Amino acid sequence: MKLKTCILIALCILLTVSSLFAQQKIKVIRANSKTVDIKDGNNLKKATWTIVPSARPDIYKTSAKRVTFYTDLDSISFKVKPGHEYNFVILLNGKDSAFTQIKYEKTEPVSYLDILKKASKYDFNDSRELAKFTYKPVSDKGLIHIRKDFKLDSVIGGGNEVSQILSLLHWVHNTFPHDGTKDAPNCSSIHNLMDICISGHHTVDCGSLANILNNCYLAAGFKSRRVVCLPKDSTDFDCHSINTVYSNSLNKWVWVDPTNDAYVMNEKGELLGIAEVRQRLIENKPLILNPEANWNHRSSVTKEEYLYYYMAKNLYALMCFVSSGGEIKCNLLLPVEYTGVIPRTRANNPKCTNNPDKFWVKPD
Repeated sequence: MKLKTCILIALCILLTVSSLFAQQKIKVIRANSKTVDIKDGNNLKKATWTIVPSARPDIYKTSAKRVTFYTDLDSISFKVKPGHEYNFVILLNGKDSAFTQIKYEKTEPVSYLDILKKASKYDFNDSRELAKFTYKPVSDKGLIHIRKDFKLDSVIGGGNEVSQILSLLHWVHNTFPHDGTKDAPNCSSIHNLMDICISGHHTVDCGSLANILNNCYLAAGFKSRRVVCLPKDSTDFDCHSINTVYSNSLNKWVWVDPTNDAYVMNEKGELLGIAEVRQRLIENKPLILNPEANWNHRSSVTKEEYLYYYMAKNLYALMCFVSSGGEIKCNLLLPVEYTGVIPRTRANNPKCTNNPDKFWVKPD
């Protein structure tokens, strides 16, 4: 009986949406790629929207006066006014109709720390299955070449485990400059990317930088993940990628950020993990940022700007890529208050959980 009721409700919603679009003269644009660029006011957001035909309508909210969608084949612009909605269809590959709506939503000044505090609740009983976290062994041929060709044994040095972890962080930060406005060079592997960047003095974005550090840690025998830190706001496409590396001596995951050469400590000087930093922000507990944190050695990174503003915004949800049998999968950790999937992660089809214990499981 419940199943029939759910089906009837879904049909009613679908008919309502279809009727809404049918009552208007709907403009249609074409696309072969699912990825869309959006110019929101004066802000051009590259590859920030994924076409999802099953969302009817797929709503883009904005407070800008003008919005333009750019597909690989077409574009469409609207002058946006309060109280109005603007509907159009993106015809994907000549067959799939994605009913899309631009909706004005006034934005008020927000405290990202307040948003994070409201998202403090998790569900430790959430039993949904995640993709199994796996880690390449040091015997992997690609990792062997990275360790040998980039002389990582010399980089690591002969210190203790924590010293080795931080030495790799500093080396990647100093060797591969960051530029979030440019795509990383085309490459066939991480080794190839590292080669190209060093020989051609190329920059990389934060995701590529975290990917490089992740492979260096794995090559050195550390269990590591690249972590995509995401905001709540679906129209905010500025996220940040960092790393988490497992310290056996500390028996915990540790926060490392190669973009800013940053790690975080408590008042005792003990290294903290991503989950711990997030909780301490929520509970107003002391946090210490390493004093040498910087961006490309051009500007210092302050604790207030980095942790209480930028990362407070981007610690709302967390996503990790998982390599399983040659296939790349994703796990997404969400607070209980958020229903559905963070829009920008939909193309990755992530496995979602509200249970941090399952997400931060200790490596085998």
